[in-house]
Order: sequence, then C-alpha cells, then structure tokens
Amino acid sequence: MNRFIAKTAFLLLIFAPVAADAGTIMKTAGKAFAPPAFASFCSREPRLCGTNGGRKAVVLRADKASELQQINSAVNALIKERSDRANVGKDDDWRVPTTYGDCEDFAILKKRELLKRGWPASALLLTVARYRGDGHTVLTVRTSEGDLVLDNLTNSVRDWSRTPYDYFARQSQSNGSRWERIAGAQQI
Repeated sequence: MNRFIAKTAFLLLIFAPVAADAGTIMKTAGKAFAPPAFASFCSREPRLCGTNGGRKAVVLRADKASELQQINSAVNALIKERSDRANVGKDDDWRVPTTYGDCEDFAILKKRELLKRGWPASALLLTVARYRGDGHTVLTVRTSEGDLVLDNLTNSVRDWSRTPYDYFARQSQSNGSRWERIAGAQQI
C-alpha cells in the first residue's frame, strides 16, 4: 500500500503543477508608441529589431527551456547593472552591452544570443512595463507553453503574467519596428 501512495503522490507532483501553471499569452489591442531610444537603436542594429519571419511561437521542449534558462542566467551574470546616464551620459540609450547596461540592454543581449542559436526573431519580443513606478524592459519569448519573460532582475524564466510588472507594450510579431499595446492575459 505504501508503494501505491508514493507512486500516486509522485504523479500528483508531476502533473498537478502543469495543470495549475498553464501558461498565458499576451493579448494585444492596437498600436503603441515605441520607447524613445528604440528608433536610433534600430538604425544601428536592424537585425536585433526585426521580428518578421519564422514561427510565431517556439515549441518549448526541455532543451529549449534549458537554453532560455542558460541565456537568462549567463547574461545576468555577465553584465553589471548601470544606468544609461552613468554608462553613456544619456538618460535613455539602447545598445548591446559588453560590461555594463540597464534593463533594455540586458534584454537586447538575450535576444541577440537566442538569435545566434537559431531562435526565430518573431518569437523574441522586446517588451516594456512599469515596476515600482519606473519603466522596465524585458525580453518576451513566445512559446507553446505561453509567453515567457527573460529579466535582468531574476534568473528565473517565468510566465509573463506571474511577474510583478504592469506591462503596457511590446514589439509586434509581424513588424518589429511597430509596437502594440498589451491588453491582458489569455490562457492557452
């Protein structure tokens, strides 16, 4: 009997979180303004701004989930947090960081690293939110398990709706130079 209880408990531990943690995707509702420094960044780094082409969502197998976790943690360990003002003398300057950067720089480097590994640009979307009254940028990755966030404030890769942020806009999947308003979560 103890073996049956142990096996049942094991199965509940494996399958219960999947049902309880079903992912969500971002519903969008119309156009939004891009962050001010986005246009100048895209003129310098057009490949990192594009989103068209490829799959709209990546099938999240174990190897892909591991890759997301590795990239998020590695970039977070590599780059030291520093404001644009302290780093380059401007209030808002988007760039690929080498040593120092702020939230959007972390997100940009994560996008570049995933693109190098063959992830489709259409599934890698720069996304802006508010956190404790300040602007914050993360990389949203569209997957079969929902929209996941790679964030410089945590090494955890999480469903976007389970983060402490108020999201308001992200890059359009069909045209990376356009941005869309985020209107809420939709269960997948």
